Amino acid sequence: MSDRSGIFAGEDPFAIARSWLSEAEESEINDPNAIALSTVDADGLPNCRMVLLKEIEDAAFVFYTNYESAKAQELDGAGKAAFVMHWKSLRRQVRARGIITRENGPQADEYYKSRSLKSRLGAWASAQSRPLSSRGALMAEVAKVTATKGSNPDRPPFWGGYRLTPLEIEFWADGAFRLHDRFVWRRETPEALWTVDRLCP
Repeated sequence: MSDRSGIFAGEDPFAIARSWLSEAEESEINDPNAIALSTVDADGLPNCRMVLLKEIEDAAFVFYTNYESAKAQELDGAGKAAFVMHWKSLRRQVRARGIITRENGPQADEYYKSRSLKSRLGAWASAQSRPLSSRGALMAEVAKVTATKGSNPDRPPFWGGYRLTPLEIEFWADGAFRLHDRFVWRRETPEALWTVDRLCP
């Protein structure tokens, strides 16, 4: 750990992650908070898709989705997941993997209310991951929801958050001649202390 300085310095990996994301918000053209979220289905077959990370808490990462979607079924089924957040502009990435729990209370309500009205209505209208006959059918459902839910819809009971509490976080930065800098933080349980190791590139 003696050479863990500069952008890798600090004793709190979540603070480091927030700092890196803050830098990316100044340089990344689109969606600096995008993460590639990986899950596995009941047969162990992996899935990966881009979602937006909405909060880096003091001990976890939070994102939101439809609880009836394929990703939600896989998150609930395995109870574990992983993601990578990659910024081309900074030539850095953060990888995390750990335990999944739902965020289905006031925090989810608050985030839902912060979204634009069209996004809130869209959450009601879309049967995420299920077959759709046409885009016209989706827009018709949006119109129907708009007429019935009004201008201040409540959060759908099938839509909310997930919290990934990591057991491992890796910070990666591009290095000359492909000699990248990598530091991995590991712990056996969410209550345990972190150990930090430098990894070979």
